[in-house]
Amino acid sequence: MRLAADNLGRRRGGRMLVDDITLTIAPGERLGLVGPNGSGKSTLLRLLAGLDRPSAGAVYLDTRDLRRMRQRAIARHIAFVTQQAATQAPLSVRQIVALGRIPFQSSLKGASQQDLKRVTEALAQFDLLGLADRTWPTLSGGERQRVQLARALAQHGDILILDEPTNHLDIAHQLAILSYIQTIPATVVVALHDLNQAMQCDRVGVMDNGRLVALGPPEVVLTRERLAATFGVNVQFITPGDGERPVIRFQPS
Repeated sequence: MRLAADNLGRRRGGRMLVDDITLTIAPGERLGLVGPNGSGKSTLLRLLAGLDRPSAGAVYLDTRDLRRMRQRAIARHIAFVTQQAATQAPLSVRQIVALGRIPFQSSLKGASQQDLKRVTEALAQFDLLGLADRTWPTLSGGERQRVQLARALAQHGDILILDEPTNHLDIAHQLAILSYIQTIPATVVVALHDLNQAMQCDRVGVMDNGRLVALGPPEVVLTRERLAATFGVNVQFITPGDGERPVIRFQPS
């Protein structure tokens, strides 16, 4: 499904957190968002997921305005993973992952065999079968992040929106998540701190002071000039020579 923002804005306390953003995300696309802390990435992702209402403009799922859709209907198509879940509820890992199936369940029938299968597959994908009976408060930050990703996978939506999904993860699980993002048959919108991870996306959007200041293929957008202007860093691009995209190396100022 196509996800689009039209002149999107979000105001809070007299300040525009996101201002005048228009973009269209094609079905199956991997769109990375980068920008300094406080640039509006998380706010934009929440707007695209239908979790916050815009102060201006609108978000469309195909031709439907998210403001006119019920959360349950949105959740059948869009899965969202935040940087850090705030709950301390003593739910088990399996129970939390199973929450991803709620939008598809009847209140009378409960979980189906298909739901249970999706949950088990998601637990296996993120190396969580051995933790399935552990409760949320006993998990480390990295384990919690993997649980939230598994919940989103179990949700099985057309669009996956991820806010810094590799946060708290060790290197092995970071690589596993990035590999998953590249292969999952869904549209992916992901906020990233690591610019080299962003280089692997189909397109990259650069956020700065609530605005989308650049959008396009990573090798076109993530230039020395753009990175210096937005992040205040000097970089060198290293070409692997095997057809892969350049690697960014940071240099002293």
